[in-house]
Amino acid sequence: MASCFSYVSSRNKCYQYSFSRAGLRSSTSDLGDGTVLHCWIPQTHIDTKPTLLLLHGIGANAMWQWDRFIDRFIPRFNVYVPDLIFFGDSYTTRPDRSESFQASCVMKAMDGYGVGTVTVAGLSYGGFVAYSLAAQFKERIDRVVLICAGVALEEKDVEDGMFKVRDPEEAATLLFPQSPSMLRRLLQLSFYKPPIWIPSCFAMDYIHVMCKDYLQERKELVEALHKGRRFSNLAKITQPTLIIWGVEDQVFPVELAHRLQRF
Repeated sequence: MASCFSYVSSRNKCYQYSFSRAGLRSSTSDLGDGTVLHCWIPQTHIDTKPTLLLLHGIGANAMWQWDRFIDRFIPRFNVYVPDLIFFGDSYTTRPDRSESFQASCVMKAMDGYGVGTVTVAGLSYGGFVAYSLAAQFKERIDRVVLICAGVALEEKDVEDGMFKVRDPEEAATLLFPQSPSMLRRLLQLSFYKPPIWIPSCFAMDYIHVMCKDYLQERKELVEALHKGRRFSNLAKITQPTLIIWGVEDQVFPVELAHRLQRF
């Protein structure tokens, strides 16, 4: 596979060009303690513009999830798009797998860039990190956007059959597929109108490029989201918050949006 043409690797390079053309540049921060965080940052930070931090969900790297939107945001914001730990070029040797650790890593990187107050938008897993940022750094986060982010879930929700998977282990196996059949199942769950047909050669290409690195560590991230989680322990955030959800969401059912709205 590595010696053959890779559509996914080529697509990755196209996204890199797209981000650069939009006015962003690739930057890597050594946060110490064996932690490195990669981020797309403005080529020039303009102090008169507000800052927008975009946090991706579980899956491919940040470029694949935010590329179609950045052209709309960059004229109005200083846009920062990090790869969360164990995605893209970000990693750590530390054992912490919590979203609060992810949040602290992101904020430490923002400190290094001299960024002050930000609006944060998080998609799915990125929404967990965005919520944690708002809870931990109240004075630094002015607004929050949560997109299909099941921060209101409880461990017992899995046991009660709210989700399409039986347990976190099955969820991790699905989210980081290692076979074409599992990738097709993931697409069926995560897209309202999934592709009708995915060739096995393309599926294996995607798996080879996007789903092989840090596989065990990524599974531990999923486990950390569920283990011992109780809605009653969720910290309340005070920033103005926009919740965006798909009524047909099969990954995080829309009931979690209503639960969070009532909080």
